Amino acid sequence: MGRDYYAVLEINRSATVADINRYRRLALVSHPLASPAAAADASDSFSRLAEAYDVLSNPQTKAIYDKFGEEGLKGGVPKDTEAGTWTSGYTYHGNPNKTFSQFFGGDNPFADGAEMNTAHGGLWGGRKKKQGAPIERDLFLDLEDLFHGCAKKIKISRKVMNEDGHTSSIRDTILTVNVKPGWTEGTKIIFSQQGDQEPNSVPADIVFVVRQKSHPRFERQNNDLIYTVHTSLKKALTGFSVNVGNTRWQILNIPIMIPNYRKVVTGEGMANCQLSTFKRKPDPSV
Repeated sequence: MGRDYYAVLEINRSATVADINRYRRLALVSHPLASPAAAADASDSFSRLAEAYDVLSNPQTKAIYDKFGEEGLKGGVPKDTEAGTWTSGYTYHGNPNKTFSQFFGGDNPFADGAEMNTAHGGLWGGRKKKQGAPIERDLFLDLEDLFHGCAKKIKISRKVMNEDGHTSSIRDTILTVNVKPGWTEGTKIIFSQQGDQEPNSVPADIVFVVRQKSHPRFERQNNDLIYTVHTSLKKALTGFSVNVGNTRWQILNIPIMIPNYRKVVTGEGMANCQLSTFKRKPDPSV
């Protein structure tokens, strides 16, 4: 009776691609490096798992095996032609480490931070996955957005692992940045692990860095708002009023009396985002 590759992978014949990829877990357990004390037995199990995965993960060899069994797979079967020819039989290349390396993207999944349970002589934990460097993107905001606060929705495209745990596809994701009143240039908003997904690594963080757009009327100095009025000498000496709409779009009547006159309007500047409550403490001036 031929070998039952489905039984080797501990799955049934109606198994999906994701089920066939159980090879991942079984291969880690049976890998000779996972159990040095029983390397001989582990090597035999490791080889059987690799061959079973090699056959069932390939749609063509899987179809032949499902119809004709191991004998037909390896001995060849009639082609669907009238010439009476047969297919060449399947032969496993005999290198389970090659199959393992192709699946995991490396020869040793226990490198780079593996932990071994010396009390039991086996693998205690899996491979310690590395995370890619943070991906930084500029987030340009109007002064009004930083004054009032707002919510910005940003669409990104990223690689996401499919159900089989081995392939990936591109999907769109919406990230929402809740802008707090008083945020300053250089504020960073971190979205943890929202970068591309890879089989053997932790997705990178995506970091948005606040960049404040220039404003046509106000200049920001820390949390103060500066509005400069250019007027004639006559008006400056005689005095007059100027209407200044601040970022709340309110009208402030500010009398002008002498050149270089400075008027401080208390409580109308940017919020102090370091406070637990966003009190509009800093002052704008003209």
